[in-house]
Amino acid sequence: MSAIGPRLPLMKDEVFGHFSLITEYKEEIKQNLKNLLLTAPGEKMMNPDFGVGMRHFLFEPRKHSISGMRQKIDNQIRKYMPFLRNLRVQFDTNTDQDYLNDSNILSVTIIYDIPNLNLSTSLVLTKEDIN
Repeated sequence: MSAIGPRLPLMKDEVFGHFSLITEYKEEIKQNLKNLLLTAPGEKMMNPDFGVGMRHFLFEPRKHSISGMRQKIDNQIRKYMPFLRNLRVQFDTNTDQDYLNDSNILSVTIIYDIPNLNLSTSLVLTKEDIN
């Protein structure tokens, strides 16, 4: 079994050597997408435009931040992960618009296809991931 990359956060693992490694493309892409969403612009050296910076939106008024988050997520994925298709971004699981505008709980679900792998999957970020 060959590895694609390290599993983050780094953890000691005796199977592959020093650290736990990812062995499936689906898992690697999901980890890279999560990294893109949580990295703040300017945080990645030599690439100051990289990242959505989800933490930046935590204390913004929700009614105005949802459209900004959606646009930032879409732009960053198009730029850095253009192989993802049929992108759908959902906030929380409640569909009531008044609830979404007034709620202070943040949960983001990104549903996407990876045509080269013939795969549809999703990434869910909760407030624990974003904090």
